[in-house]
This record gives sequence, structure tokens and C-alpha cells, in this order.
Amino acid sequence: MQWEDLKALLLETGSARLSGEAADEFIAKSTAGPGAGGKGSVFFAMGGHRVKLAINQTSRVEIIHRGDGVADLYLGDRQISGRLLRPGLHCPDQAFITVTERCIFSCRYCSVPRLSGKRKTIEEIMDLVESVRHRVSAISLTSGVYDSIEEEENYICEVIDHLKFFGLPLGVSIYPTDQTPDKLHALGVAEVKFNLEAATPDLFEAVCPGLDYELLWRILDRSVELFGKGRVFSNVIVGLGETDEEMEACIDRLTSHGVIPVLRPLNPVAGYAGQSRPSAERLKKLFAKHSRALSRNGLDTSSALTMCTVCGGCDLVPGRDE
Repeated sequence: MQWEDLKALLLETGSARLSGEAADEFIAKSTAGPGAGGKGSVFFAMGGHRVKLAINQTSRVEIIHRGDGVADLYLGDRQISGRLLRPGLHCPDQAFITVTERCIFSCRYCSVPRLSGKRKTIEEIMDLVESVRHRVSAISLTSGVYDSIEEEENYICEVIDHLKFFGLPLGVSIYPTDQTPDKLHALGVAEVKFNLEAATPDLFEAVCPGLDYELLWRILDRSVELFGKGRVFSNVIVGLGETDEEMEACIDRLTSHGVIPVLRPLNPVAGYAGQSRPSAERLKKLFAKHSRALSRNGLDTSSALTMCTVCGGCDLVPGRDE
């Protein structure tokens, strides 16, 4: 079985039972997005490939940890030998930090508004990066919205100013104002990710009430002007109710604008609890369309330095999972 096929099947399931030797040092916790507040996840790697699976003791996938990161994954009658990756912060090789673990908005796919999260202080963030700086190659920031979009942006800029001390590539994904790309570029941020989340404006309006779809497109275009093609990313969730044709149109529009899409399979929590994750077949079909669109527009995921595209645990990533 090719890695692409295996990963699509694993992303369709999205989780694994974890057994065997103690594996605490290999468990990553999420404080942002749909995975926030869960029991944690593990990154299973085979060769140069990886996949992130939430820990769920009722999953049809099992990972047996043999010790020291050596592990076997079982899917049906298949046994795949590999290893567990030790996360830096949240994911391997990066200090990926959620600054504010709460949000004033109520996007239907997201668990964060249901949690009473806190905001990390600058001292806490600096200490976190210091604790892993010997084994990470980048710093990535994401954040909810504590009080207002404008106030959150100002705080993130303060955080970035301090993090420049480490001299590592810095990626940032926050909800933007009109000034966000210019402010982040002036601070020396390497890459940005502003998330459309939904493939169509109608879906966005239903899923993310109170937020502005067309603003995000303007911000993405301005970001490409400042950071360059291939340094700007946007999450689009697969499984919110869009058709394949609508998702393909969104992929084509993003790539034609110089933006690399991140196609994120739906995690059925919050307002989508009880729904199914997208099928392996659908993920592979969209993966092929995604690959062609990137190639057609001269975009290469292998040049990514930060955030989700360089990690690749949660998604099928053209150029990395082929």
C-alpha cells in the first residue's frame, strides 16, 4: 500500500488506540481549533512521512508502543512498523503555540468557545520556546480572540517582538484586521496563514457567524504581495457540506492567487459532533486536484518553513505525501 492510500485511510478514521509501553513524552496536546480539550494525539511516522491521530480507546486503529518511540500501527489486517515522533510544542520540529486559548466567536466546527481557556503571558511563551529550542527549527503562533480582533493583533505583535530573540523562522495564523499583513511583515514574520475555513461564502456565513469572508480574501491577496507566493496559507475544512466542485473551485482560486491551501479533514466536534469525517476516497480525489492546482500555479509545499504545511500531520500534503 502506498503512503498516500494509508494516510487517507488513517485520516478518515482520525484516531487510534494507544497501548504498549508508556508514551507520555510522545503525546501532543491541542489548545486551539477542533482538537482543543481532547486527550491528546500522537504522530506516527513511517520513513519521511507522518500522520497525527487523536487518542481514542474505541478507535479501529491501534498503535502499540514498543518503547523508545518504536511502534507498530494496526489497521484491519495490516501491520505497519514505524515510530512515534516526539513533539516540540504541539507538533514535531516546531514550537507551535496557542497564545490565547479562548475565543469570542462561535465557529460551529471549533471547541475553543466552549472552553474557559487563558491567555499565555509573554514570559510563559518565552519559557516554552526556551524549553524546546534545542529540537525545533521554527516557531508558529496561533490564537483565539480574547477581547477583540484588534486587541488580539496588538498582543500577538508584542509576542512576536520578543520571540525574534530566538532567530528562528516565525509563522503566524490569527484572525486579521486590514493592517495585519503589513504589521506582521514589518516584524519579520516569515509566513502567514489566514483561514477561509469554508469553501464557499454561504457556508462560511453559516459556520462562522459574525466573521467576514471577503475580508479574508483581501487579506490573503495583500499577504501574497508582501510575503510572496508560497509563503501564504489558508485552511479550508473538508466536510462542512461543500461539494467536490465547490472545493475544487476554492482550491483553484487560492492557488491562482499564490496561496497554498491546507485541506483539513473535518473533526466532528462542537456543532458537527456526530457527523462523519470525509472518506479516504474523497480525500484522495481532492488531493489529486490539489496537487494539480499547485503545480499549475508554480507553488511548492516543500519550501514551507512553518505551521501546518511543513508539519503535515493532519492533512494530505501534495509534494510531501506522494
